[in-house]
Amino acid sequence: MKTKTFVLAMFVASSAFAQSVIINSPGKKGTVAIKNATIVPVSSPTIPNGTIVFSNGLITAVGATVNIPANATVIDGTGLFVYPGLIDAGSHVGLEEISAVPGTVDTAELGDTNPNARAEVAVNPHSNVIPVTRVNGITSVVTEPEGGIISGSSAMINLAGWTPQEMTLKAPLAMHIHFPRLRTNGFDEQPQDEEATKEAAKNYTKQIDKLRDILKDAQAYSKASAAHIKRVDRDLILEALVPVVEGREPVVMHANLERDIRAALKFADEFKLKVILADAEDVARVIPELKSRNIPVILGPILSMPPREDDPYDLVFSNAKTLNDAGIPFAIQSQDAHNARNLPYNAAACAAFGLPKDVALRSVTLAPAQIFGVADKVGSLETGKLANIIVTDGDPLEIVTHVKHLYIGGEEITLDTNQTLLYEKFKARP
Repeated sequence: MKTKTFVLAMFVASSAFAQSVIINSPGKKGTVAIKNATIVPVSSPTIPNGTIVFSNGLITAVGATVNIPANATVIDGTGLFVYPGLIDAGSHVGLEEISAVPGTVDTAELGDTNPNARAEVAVNPHSNVIPVTRVNGITSVVTEPEGGIISGSSAMINLAGWTPQEMTLKAPLAMHIHFPRLRTNGFDEQPQDEEATKEAAKNYTKQIDKLRDILKDAQAYSKASAAHIKRVDRDLILEALVPVVEGREPVVMHANLERDIRAALKFADEFKLKVILADAEDVARVIPELKSRNIPVILGPILSMPPREDDPYDLVFSNAKTLNDAGIPFAIQSQDAHNARNLPYNAAACAAFGLPKDVALRSVTLAPAQIFGVADKVGSLETGKLANIIVTDGDPLEIVTHVKHLYIGGEEITLDTNQTLLYEKFKARP
């Protein structure tokens, strides 16, 4: 991705204590035991008055009767709850700092087709967005590129670490294709005239053909590689698409309205792509198609308006229940950087409109981990998994809940943010 034009000093200069905010990877990993807490593993029933032990970054024991090692740091969790860290299934955390300053936004490349763009190499580990996001219990995010038709590949990252490599859980995670769509009128827009409609249809067909051509080229490139046919030059764009056309790397297909979703699914069938559907506000209209293809869905942002003025007011809120009732796996995303911190409240809105509360919690923990193939590492509290853990005084989907302790890879991470430090600074003002 393009070189960042901002430097850390830009943020340090904004306040004398800014360097205190950027603490992603504190001390060494030790052995920690949290006892007498209500433990919510997500993958199994809740354990009242339970104990969880983790050492060297991994969970070593979870249960009602657990032996606590003699060398462990013991935390009394009486009255507290232990959950797996929340996971945002789609965000721009680490890629966007100040939206109005282009030099601090590294989410998109020039041009329509950039499959060789890799999100993890552009992540800024010292972003001030990271502490604000994790203070609400979010320990991992899918950070993804955008722009054009083929935007590039996303990465699953932990929200702690000194370098992008240290933060990365899995990369490349999935290729992101923003499927071409015919322009539709918003609430306050005037209908297009006939000439503009024809031009839009022509441009739509041109974009589809362009996408089809590059995937066909990638198939040919894959066959040539398998046959060890000598090439003069490597093609990094086609090379990045080889795992996609071979079915080894999933495609997050971004499509919103019913006709666009159907067109995207038909296109994916043509190339036998392994699809994850995202941004689909009309998902309730294509349930049979998704179920027959076994396609998971990334919903969100949930706290948004429906796409058409005559849609039911609760369309976006109730999509999660519709998918759950149909047995289609789904996860929830913020699709944001600064508002990724509101991820738990996106899930809570779904619970308020009929989604079972345990499923809402799962949609921001274990479900995204399963969809993106990292459930062996994160998403639930199980022996052998990374100790990405939050300790709270209540349900993390409730806005009144506070995170008391947060661990990423077994390390306790500061809950300080720019906002909390400003509060402490000016609270003590003479």
